[in-house]
Amino acid sequence: MIKSNPIVFFFLAWSASFSAFSQGNNTKLSLSDTKATKSTTQLYQNLQKLTQKGILFGHQDDLAYGVNWKYESGRSDVKDVTGDYPAVYGWDLGGLEKKSDKNIDGIPFDKMRQYIKEGHSRGGIITLSWHFDNPLTGKNAWDITPKSLVSVLPGGESHEKFKSWLDEAVTYIKTLKDKSGKPIPILYRPYHELTGTWFWWCKNNANPEEFKTLWKFSMAYFQKKGIHNLIYVYNTADFNSKEEFLEYYPGTDYVDILSFDKYQYNDPTKDNSFVENCQKQFKIMNEVAKEQNKIMAFAETGYEAIPYSKWWTDTLLKAIGNYKISYVLVWRNHGWQESEKKMHYYAPIKGDVSEKDFIDFYNLDRILFEKDAAKAQLYKK
Repeated sequence: MIKSNPIVFFFLAWSASFSAFSQGNNTKLSLSDTKATKSTTQLYQNLQKLTQKGILFGHQDDLAYGVNWKYESGRSDVKDVTGDYPAVYGWDLGGLEKKSDKNIDGIPFDKMRQYIKEGHSRGGIITLSWHFDNPLTGKNAWDITPKSLVSVLPGGESHEKFKSWLDEAVTYIKTLKDKSGKPIPILYRPYHELTGTWFWWCKNNANPEEFKTLWKFSMAYFQKKGIHNLIYVYNTADFNSKEEFLEYYPGTDYVDILSFDKYQYNDPTKDNSFVENCQKQFKIMNEVAKEQNKIMAFAETGYEAIPYSKWWTDTLLKAIGNYKISYVLVWRNHGWQESEKKMHYYAPIKGDVSEKDFIDFYNLDRILFEKDAAKAQLYKK
């Protein structure tokens, strides 16, 4: 038996570690927007590097309200429990298209702007979705009247109206600036859950080429109007194969981050399908990400009211497994939902059955909150 040389052993261990790191960072990522701002490009590249360290935790509407409170300066249900803010803040543009002063969740756009600036100033990351109304019928985003998507394409009967809606977003996004007046980099997740069947832009309402045309047109329109601080997030609902994930995919030159949304509905102590399905989808998405050198994310997830005490360190971590994803975001803490007579929240509150487990989750080296994001200085080289 040959005795091991400690120097050789160290070198081999270092080489293996470096090789594993390099596999995820062998090519410097370039954004789909070739004119992206410096800080936007820097954020994107730093997000790639950070996937080797851990996963950023996000929460929708975190600073605006929580269970039994609204618009309290500096407050956050996540911070109430952990002493730290989430690293990623989710917000929605729904309502801009009809010139409303409030978004789809009832948050005044002026307040939302301030929250976005606050989160960014502390080192956090901003992501935007858009539950806009159906442009063909004027009904909400969940109206799946046939040909609604086709109507917004060039030459369609709703095209000019749709362009005016995009103009509203352009105007608003241009007001999202940091203290020095520079545009705040944003992870923009348009036409989310596109492989579902519940929004007017979903796959049941258009063929692949029509959807790709919509994506590319919207992206080009924003850039033509001078918007160069967006990182584009492709987002699906369920899919069962690589072919299905890519069927409506606009192409590697038009996407920066790959993601899907999936929620827990059944008791995880009796039904493991959430974990199994997430693992299946991450495996497929990871293959695409490696081929195209893209970042991955779990853009929306959660378990309403979190009735399982170990959901964070048991179920959610198992669902993600060992995949190198950039961030995971849970949905909003609306509180009591009168229409359905139940509590509606996805991040734990003080006294919640999963509060202790969420603190354990927070303390994991692999899970990153805002203090970790600030230390990483994601907007700097």
